[in-house]
Amino acid sequence: MMTDPIADMLTRIRNAVRIEKPSVDIPVSAEKKGIAAVLKREGYIWDWEIADEKPVAQLRVHLKYGPSGEKIVNEISRVSKPGCRVYASIGDLKPVLNGLGIRILNTNRGVLSDREAKLKNVGGEVICTIW
Repeated sequence: MMTDPIADMLTRIRNAVRIEKPSVDIPVSAEKKGIAAVLKREGYIWDWEIADEKPVAQLRVHLKYGPSGEKIVNEISRVSKPGCRVYASIGDLKPVLNGLGIRILNTNRGVLSDREAKLKNVGGEVICTIW
């Protein structure tokens, strides 16, 4: 039994970027779809789709690389864990790497990046940081 499926998703993305795979398959859930949507809006991945494979549907994430093959996702790390949840209000959301990275938050308005959360004036659980 997996205790942290979000950490598994982030690890699969991190490992796929390290070996420069074009895409990675992840078991699908609503929160993972929200994280993938934020990654697409912020420009860290090309796209994502639901692949209806048997026995479990998969979330296929198409990874993005630079023009000469450099990695767009340099670091992706889990912040809030099942044993220690981390919450942030609007004032706690400082820029990641001077604005070069983002935090992904689970808010009452869905999964948002820290920039979107500031615009909507909401805080929430900090899922991960990416740069």
